[in-house]
Amino acid sequence: MNKKLILVGGGGHCKSVIDVAECAGYTILGILGRPEEVGKKVLGYEVVGTDDDIAKYVDVAEFVVTVGQIKSASLRVKLHEMVEQAGGKLAIVISPTAHVSRYAQLGVGTVVMHHAVINADAIIGKGCIINTFANIEHDVIVGDYCHVSTGAMVNGGCMLGKGCFVGSQSALSNGVTIGDGIIISAGAFVSRPLFETGVYAGNPAMLKTKQ
Repeated sequence: MNKKLILVGGGGHCKSVIDVAECAGYTILGILGRPEEVGKKVLGYEVVGTDDDIAKYVDVAEFVVTVGQIKSASLRVKLHEMVEQAGGKLAIVISPTAHVSRYAQLGVGTVVMHHAVINADAIIGKGCIINTFANIEHDVIVGDYCHVSTGAMVNGGCMLGKGCFVGSQSALSNGVTIGDGIIISAGAFVSRPLFETGVYAGNPAMLKTKQ
């Protein structure tokens, strides 16, 4: 493959993406992090600069945002927009242990982690995290900048709005729609449409915190 990557963000999620990118055959040139992180290393890869240095690497590498997302996608959105405004290309990084149907569509900047499944006619927006062992079933639409966390189950025909977080081991019943920015807590079961922005938890999932 010999594709080159610059990672934007040097926290814990960066480590997971490094592992996926290595397995997928990418060459990682370095990480862009916070000013106080410059010169430090994450799994042996140096933090070579900050967000202000994105333009330096536009002609030599693709980019992937390696900042995690739980409460809000706002930082991830900001960093994606900075890459795009600088003329950079956002990579789609897929673990070789994941299954992505040839009938599925993935947006730029999306990372599909180890053992995730994305089935036929699913549409994944840009800048998404489809985390380890997550299952995106047929005909699902995942909006931009969503994070479907470890072991989550999004069943057929579901629709996720922009910037949603679907927690570990949670499940969405067939055909459920959830609105923009909604957070589904770990282990929750969603059996009906959710549109009021906030944090939902339990079985059935109920609004616990408004936003």
